[in-house]
Amino acid sequence: MQPRSRSRQGRPAPRAAERGAAMVLFTIGMLVIIGMAGLALDSGHAMLNKTRLQNTVDAAALSAAKTLDETADVAVAEAAAFSMFAGNANSAGNYELAEQYAADGIDVTVEFSSTLDPFVPGSEPAAYVRVRAMDFTLPAWFIRVLGFEDKRVGASAVAGPSPTINSACNLMPMMVCGDPDAGAPFFGYTAHQPQVLKTSTTSGDWEVGPGNFQLIQLGGQGANVVRNNMAGGYDGCMFDGDVVETAPGNQVGPVVQGLNTRFGDWMGPLSGMQATYPADVVTQQPVPPLTYDAETDTISQGAEVITSGDDIAFGGYQDYSDRVAEPNWDHQLAPEGYGALQRRELTVAIGDCSTTTNGQGQVDLLGFGCFFLLQQAEQKGNESHIYGEFLEDCRTGGMAGPEPTTIPGPYVIQLYRDFSSSDS
Repeated sequence: MQPRSRSRQGRPAPRAAERGAAMVLFTIGMLVIIGMAGLALDSGHAMLNKTRLQNTVDAAALSAAKTLDETADVAVAEAAAFSMFAGNANSAGNYELAEQYAADGIDVTVEFSSTLDPFVPGSEPAAYVRVRAMDFTLPAWFIRVLGFEDKRVGASAVAGPSPTINSACNLMPMMVCGDPDAGAPFFGYTAHQPQVLKTSTTSGDWEVGPGNFQLIQLGGQGANVVRNNMAGGYDGCMFDGDVVETAPGNQVGPVVQGLNTRFGDWMGPLSGMQATYPADVVTQQPVPPLTYDAETDTISQGAEVITSGDDIAFGGYQDYSDRVAEPNWDHQLAPEGYGALQRRELTVAIGDCSTTTNGQGQVDLLGFGCFFLLQQAEQKGNESHIYGEFLEDCRTGGMAGPEPTTIPGPYVIQLYRDFSSSDS
């Protein structure tokens, strides 16, 4: 009998060994390729839905912050956040988000804080809003081969008032004179101090020169421009370093017609424009009405000289704020009525009137001031005063930086990074 060969006795033939090793390497390579492709596809799917979720949370936080700013009511603001979240979740393209939210598969929370950093939930008075949406679960596709059963994403957003802005929009076509030496942000004005925002003397003896009645040019000239701007039709902006173009002339009729839409009185060319220029939700005014004595430069209510808005009977800013917050409104919001929030809170240019100008001219812009419109303007021949209570701050349109400050003044509602969350 012949002895068996070593190849048959001990190890496989070389070709068979190569085929076996190649199959193992091919299998491992395919798993790696599938895993990498799966990771790319599943990651892209997760990032897409993360972006959709972040956009939804951002909108909810902004809506809640805006509502909180308008009503000072955290319950109403919280409801606004959930309403906005649901509305955006159900928008086109968000079907996975909508399904998960409808099935209570996403944990959405709304919190309020008086400070931004640190954000302290429940601290008062509430100023900032945080909306979080966690555990948005998505199916795993190819990454199942790597042992993952699902994908989870979350998002967080904080919104609230900005620092004092350096550009203001939606201005009133009026200017008040400030004291450059007093400095920002008030330039000599005192919180809750009543002011006459527009004079009405027939001589036009104002600080910037004869013929001026505190009107400024915004977006053009003429009665129609003044009327619409007084009603809130100017959507342009002014910036730090700009000059203010004064507008000569009293324009009593257009001023009264435009301004009084904010009190629910639509007259002349603005008749029937309630939807375009709504009234404030609260139109309560001082009783008896305020009067102005140009000789003594004093504002009175009846026989009492008024030096603070708190002294005004039935109609100062505090009374107004209380009624807005209750809510105890004279005009309801659309679609039930033609009301809008904060229509009586105005942003007005503050100018350096140390250099006078006759007729039309230019005045350096110092900054912006906030005033609460106290009562309707009443036309008496060539006379019509506009009364405002100076406020420390107010919401307007414009731009601000990313870091909050304690300096008051006009501001916008904006988004902030959630410092306590990596999902912001």
